Amino acid sequence: MHGDEERPLGPAVKRGWRRRCPNCGSGALLQGYLRVRDTCPECGEDLHHHRADDGPAYLTILVVGHILAPAFLWVYAAWRPEPLVTITLFSIGTVALSLYLLPRLKGVIVGIQWAKRMHGFSPHREPQS
Repeated sequence: MHGDEERPLGPAVKRGWRRRCPNCGSGALLQGYLRVRDTCPECGEDLHHHRADDGPAYLTILVVGHILAPAFLWVYAAWRPEPLVTITLFSIGTVALSLYLLPRLKGVIVGIQWAKRMHGFSPHREPQS
């Protein structure tokens, strides 16, 4: 069946990271900063089925915390900077890294859902009650 072929996960995740359509890789996935387009402007793939919800935010917090917490301890142990300097630098780092990762991780989650045919990305729709 045409709609049942395997969709490769790796390319879909890479395309999502680049904020591109998981199907064609050339159309923009996002409209603005975080809003997923209803359809791909290049290939017409329906993208409105995604259910990313809070997943990208949780992953962003997880990644930023795992990067900056050890960095904070290392900087403190190595140089013992003034508290105001430390707070300023790590606040800026936290915000910048979060803003960089959030749309990319949203693209990754949409790519995974597309590749695994989750939610409405499957050609076989479940009956709604």
